[in-house]
Amino acid sequence: RVGAQRDAPPWREVTFRCSFHNTIYDVLKSRGYKETDAELDWDVFWCDKEWIHEVFDHIHLQPHQKVNHFRNHYELTRKDLMVKNIKRAQRQAQRDGLVEDARRFSACTPLTFFLPTEYAMFVEEFKKQQANGAIWIMKPIGSAQGKGIFLFDKLGQISNWRQRPAWLQRDEEQKNPRAAARAKADEEEEERKDPEPYVVQRYLSDPLLIGGKKFDLRLYVLVTSYAPLVVYMYRSGFARFSHSRFSMDSISDPMVHLTNVAVQKHSEHYDEKRGGKWDLHSMKMYLLAREDPEKVNLLFREIQDVIIYSLLSVQKVIIQDKHCFELYGYDIMISADLKPWLIEVNASPSLTANTADDYAMKFALLDDTLTVLDLERYLSGSESQIGGFDLLY
Repeated sequence: RVGAQRDAPPWREVTFRCSFHNTIYDVLKSRGYKETDAELDWDVFWCDKEWIHEVFDHIHLQPHQKVNHFRNHYELTRKDLMVKNIKRAQRQAQRDGLVEDARRFSACTPLTFFLPTEYAMFVEEFKKQQANGAIWIMKPIGSAQGKGIFLFDKLGQISNWRQRPAWLQRDEEQKNPRAAARAKADEEEEERKDPEPYVVQRYLSDPLLIGGKKFDLRLYVLVTSYAPLVVYMYRSGFARFSHSRFSMDSISDPMVHLTNVAVQKHSEHYDEKRGGKWDLHSMKMYLLAREDPEKVNLLFREIQDVIIYSLLSVQKVIIQDKHCFELYGYDIMISADLKPWLIEVNASPSLTANTADDYAMKFALLDDTLTVLDLERYLSGSESQIGGFDLLY
């Protein structure tokens, strides 16, 4: 049954604040917690990220109070910072002679560059990969829900992100000062229209398909501490499908290449009842029936590795705070050779449900999250399984 009935809390009433009126609000109410609009007098505050950035550093919390984000969660959840931290951890592991750790860090994400700053490095790699017919995907750093994402296979398609190197500007100034001055004035005019920072990634053009369609996995990971690192992984999750058959013939069709529900709900084939989602257990059983079971089990172990190593890469960077926890939404893509690839981590995974099954899953997920936090003081602290969560690290 979703949302198990409990006895009254053994120590006192639990109070909450909540910035959202969706599934999390329903769960907080169903547990018998009392809502308050007090600025600071609450036990748990399910807040938005803006509150953490604007208010959290200016207040003092009591030891028992909990909020649902770490101060600098963006070190893991912003596309560029996540990859920077993983690359840095990989380099450190290499310096320390930890060859296997370095390999696991590098196996987390597809090859990635930041534009415009790494444009020259990217061009070098682009030319190397061109012979293999490599396709690349551009993603704006600050956007979500598939906004601003596009695929490309020619450098001309991203010329806006090209930077003129300083040496070239100096050269031009010496050769033709008047033309250089005009160009500089034009550039200053354009400065306000600077290209938005993007990440560019090698596109997985050979994804695992089910029924001829591309999908990614949304998995839920709860971190209750970074020092020491304590990680729980939820057993449920879902695959999100595109509604068009996969093909590399048209790289400009988002309905084929992007699995975000925000994109797919505009497809003429969108299935309102299922919401383009398939639960994780059913998907795993399907794969076990179709593929070598050993390889499928290895895939799921490697997914756990990707999650652990991504968190280890930010462990020393995230500001530890005993008041903070975070429920992350991990987006994982699987290639045809059954290898998992981390696409991104979300600090505020959608808690609004688009189907009855989705609501039941998210309700149970959030109910179990609050059970792990143990505001009621029911747990002994030695549990390795709590509701649908398994202690991963």
